[in-house]
Amino acid sequence: MRIEQISEHIWSLSTWVIIPIHIWAIVEEDGITLVDAGISLMNKGIVRFIEQEIKRPLRRIVLTHGHSDHTGAIRGLLAKYPDVTVHAHEVEIPYMEGRMPYPRRKKAQQSVAAGLANPLAETSRGELASVGGLSVHLTPGHSPGHVVYYHERDGVMLAGDLFTSKKGKLRKPMPMFTADMEEAVRSSEIVRKLRPKRLEICHGDSVVQPAEQIDAYLSRHGASEGIPLNR
Repeated sequence: MRIEQISEHIWSLSTWVIIPIHIWAIVEEDGITLVDAGISLMNKGIVRFIEQEIKRPLRRIVLTHGHSDHTGAIRGLLAKYPDVTVHAHEVEIPYMEGRMPYPRRKKAQQSVAAGLANPLAETSRGELASVGGLSVHLTPGHSPGHVVYYHERDGVMLAGDLFTSKKGKLRKPMPMFTADMEEAVRSSEIVRKLRPKRLEICHGDSVVQPAEQIDAYLSRHGASEGIPLNR
């Protein structure tokens, strides 16, 4: 497993199985927040990173969404660290628990045990509450409850499957696994709103100053999905 520190507080942990798979560790004074849990074969590498490199406790796992390539190491990590909590958007939980099939899927598939994931907390105003130094933003489309996490201090957005990328250029998420492409493309507006310095993607490489690409991205993909370009 490849480990790379990408900002003051954030490390990227990645492997390659046909396509790249990235997850991220946010290291704060009180411990580690893991964003996504990749696939099961990443479990040993994650544990080695925690115990040999960072040497701080794993506090929580927060998910961008519940597809199996984002949840695979959860079981092994919880066996090692039983006090760790797992969090996902409440809209996503019935799908990842296998109670409902994801849109465009014929059958429901369980990627986490029932009752394991906690809904992401909300503020008194009904907004998603920050967690582990990250603000949380609902970006549906790839899946119904997909979210992105933004580390404002470091200027880094952890975007899960909101996009793919190649050679630093934004591309749309993989159509085969995207529930609603129109909604996914529309959700990309979060990049224009927050203007991160750096965007990290599960299945792709880093994108620097991604807001500079959003107009072109929407012009290219939004038109085909019937989405007007808002400048």
